[in-house]
Amino acid sequence: MNSRALGVLACVGVMSILVSACEPPPTKVLQHGYRGTGMDEIYNSRALDKLAASNAVPVAPPAAVEGGPPATSVFKNLQVLDDLSVAQVSRLMVSMTAWVAPPGQSCNYCHVADLAADDNYHKVVARSMLRMVRHLNSGWKNHVGTTGVTCYTCHRGMDVPAYVWYRQPPQTQTAEFAGDRDGQNAPAAAVGLTSLPNDPFSEYLDGQATNIRVVATEALPGGDPTSTKQTEHTYALMIHMSTALGVNCTYCHNSRSFTSWDSSTPQRATAWYGIRMVRDLNAHYLEPLTPTLPPDRKGPLGDPAKVNCQTCHQGVYKPLFGVSMLKDYPELAGPVTTAATTSAATTN
Repeated sequence: MNSRALGVLACVGVMSILVSACEPPPTKVLQHGYRGTGMDEIYNSRALDKLAASNAVPVAPPAAVEGGPPATSVFKNLQVLDDLSVAQVSRLMVSMTAWVAPPGQSCNYCHVADLAADDNYHKVVARSMLRMVRHLNSGWKNHVGTTGVTCYTCHRGMDVPAYVWYRQPPQTQTAEFAGDRDGQNAPAAAVGLTSLPNDPFSEYLDGQATNIRVVATEALPGGDPTSTKQTEHTYALMIHMSTALGVNCTYCHNSRSFTSWDSSTPQRATAWYGIRMVRDLNAHYLEPLTPTLPPDRKGPLGDPAKVNCQTCHQGVYKPLFGVSMLKDYPELAGPVTTAATTSAATTN
């Protein structure tokens, strides 16, 4: 084979690689930001079709008949749903079983023979989760709006949601003069398989979160606490958010100036509230479960599973493609409990 033929084959090979790296047609381009700034989202119908099954909404049972005896007249030790009727609580329990309990376990997943007893830790956890869902729907409308969430939004038929995170132990130093790897060059799906730190959540999404910052606010380094390490963690979190929502950076930001709120889209404000909502849930509802959970339900450092953006979104810009299950389960919309009110005041 002569040199010209080899050159043609090499060119074809390079072109094949370049084409395979591009988004294959057909695609849909949706403009979210200002014209001429490239603030567009590219959606591939085949990729969205793959997400359709995991984001399908289960059929809701018929609504509970209005009125009837209060739930507290039948159910004992009812600490969260005590404002509902017997019919409402019964219907919600049946739905929760389908949303969360493993196959074949049904009510036994949370309850022992004495339904009022708290001997099964799953019941104690479920009670805290009900408080959390009601608090989220009533106290975080800046993020969830009127769409709201239910247990199914995260669990999707699993006892533990598919996307949660735990704190990770420090990695072994590669040399005495060097620090730990900080999760770098260990690609993880949560941060888009990049070489960036694979755990930005411990720093930014727990109860003692630090500011998410990249651009310095001063010209000279003297009073600027922002470091390269912090910048890498910030980028890792942003890539996580992009992956979790199935969007790119311009869904929220104008690439002309990522820091500028004036040129950002409304979605950035929604995301700002979402970050603080996640911190609230982790700090006031999930971390307090630490003494309740057995060792096999905790991470390597003994902490419980916590949420991030992907826990709810699971690859789409609105969980369940924006379908509201809350309208079929108004019992989960409120009221705001004393614990929830305190939690919201602490966070905002």
